[in-house]
Amino acid sequence: MNGWRTAAACQEVDPDLFFPVGAGSPALAQAEEAKKVCRHCPVREDCLRSAMAQPHPPAGVWGGLTEAERSALRRRSRRGADGRR
Repeated sequence: MNGWRTAAACQEVDPDLFFPVGAGSPALAQAEEAKKVCRHCPVREDCLRSAMAQPHPPAGVWGGLTEAERSALRRRSRRGADGRR
């Protein structure tokens, strides 16, 4: 286990909060609740960096971003690295 995880704010929260099911209003509301926890997390950047380093994006909210938001961030990063805008 990564050392940063022991300091994560999510350690005190039900893990299911970070894994919303579906794409409807209840799932979006759940993701927002998870992101609220992340906003106050002292290791948010470490968590996001860890999720972004995975070859296959992990499901759920990591580092304050959903899987879709992290995928979009990856695409923007790749475009920037290729010199495209």
